[in-house]
Amino acid sequence: MRTTEATTLFNYLYWARDRVLDSAAELSADAFTSTDTVTTRDLRATLVHELDVQWSWRERLRGADWAEWGEDADLKAGDYPTVQAIADQWRRDETDMWAWLASLTDADLDAAPPRDEDTPPLWHFVMHLVSHGIQQFSEVAILLTRAGHSPGDIGFLEFVGRRER
Repeated sequence: MRTTEATTLFNYLYWARDRVLDSAAELSADAFTSTDTVTTRDLRATLVHELDVQWSWRERLRGADWAEWGEDADLKAGDYPTVQAIADQWRRDETDMWAWLASLTDADLDAAPPRDEDTPPLWHFVMHLVSHGIQQFSEVAILLTRAGHSPGDIGFLEFVGRRER
């Protein structure tokens, strides 16, 4: 994987995120915080989980020591009472993600991350961040569709087609 490809994949990831957040913003407060689910987590918890994964894995891949964070470092769904609260946090996190991605070279992507236990090349982890995110956004799309607010198609070719228009 080259840095240009990683950038494209993260543009796709954030495009899908924005589609589901836009649809989620149309929900009532009760529907957004509902614990009803057909997936692993409810809507709000799934969004917060994905935000947490993007933040925590990026920090790990930068070389941060997870032991320093403690068990309470995970983001908690209850700390995000609205879609806007999640979106605001994600915009701040996105800035850090883009800065980290911009710091990487093609050689960095081919090398192992800084932590000794992470032996596959960095690009494997970058791909994991993207594929995990798309899985989570697909689950959110199911929940939104059930609530009458489908985000529409969030497939990669839909993203590419819209970018080209």
